[in-house]
Order: sequence, then structure tokens, then C-alpha cells
Amino acid sequence: MEHAHTDHHDHATHEDEQHDHAGHDMGGINRMAWSATLHCLTGCAVGEILGLMIGTALGLGNVWTIALAVGLAFLFGYSFSTLPLVRTGLGIGAALSIVFAADTLSILTMEVVDNLVMAVIPGAMDAGLVNPIFWIGMTIALAVAAVAAFPVNRYLLQRGKGHALTHEHHGADPVTTGWRRFVPAPATSTLVAVILAFMIGGLVVSVAEALGA
Repeated sequence: MEHAHTDHHDHATHEDEQHDHAGHDMGGINRMAWSATLHCLTGCAVGEILGLMIGTALGLGNVWTIALAVGLAFLFGYSFSTLPLVRTGLGIGAALSIVFAADTLSILTMEVVDNLVMAVIPGAMDAGLVNPIFWIGMTIALAVAAVAAFPVNRYLLQRGKGHALTHEHHGADPVTTGWRRFVPAPATSTLVAVILAFMIGGLVVSVAEALGA
């Protein structure tokens, strides 16, 4: 009886350890997925906002404005992922090939969802930069796009794809000699803070303009 009890206790302990390990892995995957999502979101946000600002300033139609915003979102999204890899010593071609494989699906998901939400919100696309509807709509669209991209990034990470391809390079020490030491590689948290500050500033200015009018 004592031997059976010991075996049962050992088996239960083993199951608890497996459960804890699985829970730890799940938490790690979720954290990495959110980090990857925020990383892609920064590039998409910069491209989207800049594209819509340029399109509005030039008086472009919605189709051309969206095309410009999507193109710039991919440009900045790829750039923000490529620069840190180049900073660690990877060649530009090698870094780009990794980034294309890692980020394309995530950025594409964000862009489709972001622009659909902006198109659905009444007046958001035609609001103009000094209209609160534009900034509120953009904030909602980016938030929904991030939620939509999270399961995509999580799925890719679980299969060793997506940001898993760049993760091993992120821990490398940056090069401190030659031209690479001048390559900017801002942290995702810094980019998120700058984008939030810019969007809040845009909203405040537009509200002030509306109240003044």
C-alpha cells in the first residue's frame, strides 16, 4: 500500500510539473505574440498615419489614400524590423529575407483589418486631420487590427515561424564599430510611446479646433 501511494504521489507530481511547464510555455508564447504584434503595429501605425496625412494634404481620393497608407505601412513595418538585425551585424539582404518571411502575414492582417474598420466608421476616411473623428477612428482601427493580428502571430510562433525567425537575433549584442553603430534601433516601447503621444496630440488639436470653430 505504501509503495502504491508513493507511485501515485510521484505520478501526480509529474503531472503537476508538466502542467506548470505547459502553462509557462503558454505564457511565454503569449508574451512573444503580443511583443511581435506591438512591433508590427508601430510600423503600421506610422505608415497609416503618414499615408492618410499625405493623402489628405494632397486631396487624393480614398482609394489612392488607402493604397499610399498601406504601402507606407509595409515600408515602415519592414524597416523597423530590419534595422535592429542590421545593427547586430546581419547583411541587409539577409535581414530583409528574414523580415519578409517573419512580418508579411502579420502586417497584411493589420492592414486589411485597419482599413476595413476605418471604412466602416462613418466619416472617418473623409474627416480630415483636424477632425476628432479621424483620430478616434484611427485609434479604434489600430486597436482592432492589433487584436486581429495577435492570434496570427501566436500561430506562427508556435510553428517556429513569424517573429520566431528574428527572435534569436534580438538577443545579440549590437555592433559598436563601423557604420553599423549608427544604425538606429529604437525599442518597441519607445516607438509605441511616441505614436501614442502623437495621436493624443492630434486628437487634442482637432478637439480644440472643433471647439474654436
